[in-house]
Amino acid sequence: MTALTSETFGSDAYSFGVDVGGSGIKGAVVDLSTGEFVGERMKVTTPQPATPQAVAAVIAEVVQRAEWAGPVGVALPSVIKGRSALTAANIDQEWIGTNVYELLRTNLGDRDYAVLNDADAAGLAEVAFGDPQTRQGSVVFLTFGTGIGSALLVDGTLFPNTELGHMVIGGREAEHFASSAVREREDLSYKVWASRVSTVIKEYERLLNPTAFVVGGGISRKADKWVPLLEVNADVFPARLRNRAGIVGAAMAARDHVNP
Repeated sequence: MTALTSETFGSDAYSFGVDVGGSGIKGAVVDLSTGEFVGERMKVTTPQPATPQAVAAVIAEVVQRAEWAGPVGVALPSVIKGRSALTAANIDQEWIGTNVYELLRTNLGDRDYAVLNDADAAGLAEVAFGDPQTRQGSVVFLTFGTGIGSALLVDGTLFPNTELGHMVIGGREAEHFASSAVREREDLSYKVWASRVSTVIKEYERLLNPTAFVVGGGISRKADKWVPLLEVNADVFPARLRNRAGIVGAAMAARDHVNP
């Protein structure tokens, strides 16, 4: 089969996004006029240890399985500046200082790349395709998964590379206390876990005073079980793209040549 590019579909409104998570690496072709996937979403278990070379090999596998030959956007659980990873949340510490563009070029060849923080990617996708409230006022976007990712948005414009999940609250990092992975690991009821999430969000609310919070990640699919239990002042609503947002935002970044 001929490799697919954006031109294959007769438009530059198609791109490929990859979302690197602590448990899985997911990728898909994205229709950037709708935010929907085109064809199958590929998912491969995140290698352990999640070193740069091991993760890059899986990213290459995902892209090759999709037979995609165009630009690729990658969302990483890391602060990204000047094309390099400066932190490593839920991936191997070897990522710190890695030039991600050169790593991808070595594994996938000479093509256009974009790399950005995973929560930032998800936040940008929600601005483009989610609830209109995301584009109004000051909004804190939070992803609950292996950790807690964050994106700050002001009238739809991103302030990149925030790391609110690592804020120390009550002597513990927020994501070590209230991530979705913690809920599963400690077998917490939604009521107990929602109380922990409330504690975290109240602290963000005290410091940032946002108009609203948007909550994403895989657990947002069950938002009806825990969002109504939150005890905070600001409005909290689930992300519309749910767990697709990282892939969509990464694909958008590839189209827009994002370079944090």
